[in-house]
Amino acid sequence: MNNVTMPAESHLNSLEHETMKPFALAVLAFSLITTAANAQLPDFPAPSEEHKWLEQFAGEWVTVSKTAEFGDQPSMEHKGAMTSEMLGGFWAVNRFQGNTGGIEFKALQTIGYDAARKKYVGTWIDSMLDQLWNYEGELDESGKTLVLTAEGPNFFDGGKLTEFRDSYEFKSADLIITTSEIKGPDGKWFTFMTGEMTRAKE
Repeated sequence: MNNVTMPAESHLNSLEHETMKPFALAVLAFSLITTAANAQLPDFPAPSEEHKWLEQFAGEWVTVSKTAEFGDQPSMEHKGAMTSEMLGGFWAVNRFQGNTGGIEFKALQTIGYDAARKKYVGTWIDSMLDQLWNYEGELDESGKTLVLTAEGPNFFDGGKLTEFRDSYEFKSADLIITTSEIKGPDGKWFTFMTGEMTRAKE
């Protein structure tokens, strides 16, 4: 009989065990919170001078661009706007909108700096293509012009992947000159679009 656990005693032990569960979980949770609070956060990088250069984009801009003539295709002018803001001090996030040949156009561009590769990097997506453009580039010798290259479809050559180059020259704090080029089969660059971005007056 002494080795046999009575039903009442077994029930009591079970209740005691169940009561200890919430207490044990509370102790564990408190321990984890205390450990996390005392843990040292990782050393996140601070924006570099290259990142700070991108702050020039921040603000509201009025954009005007003009395409080059292609054979019997006349030059066309496009008007729009760009809104730019810095994300975490590392990324310039540029949102474009405008009208291209009677078609409403929107685009989202990101530009940052990869310290490990020592290159400016970025992306471009827009409402007219399913292409994700990946940028890579650097400042020119003057330090006033950012030159970015990317590979994308050349619609003048059946969509064949071709190298493109975009340049942003800061003439002043309120004026950016833009140039878009495409590399031809002979390896030479051809300018197919030029433009200006003027800071909008408040």
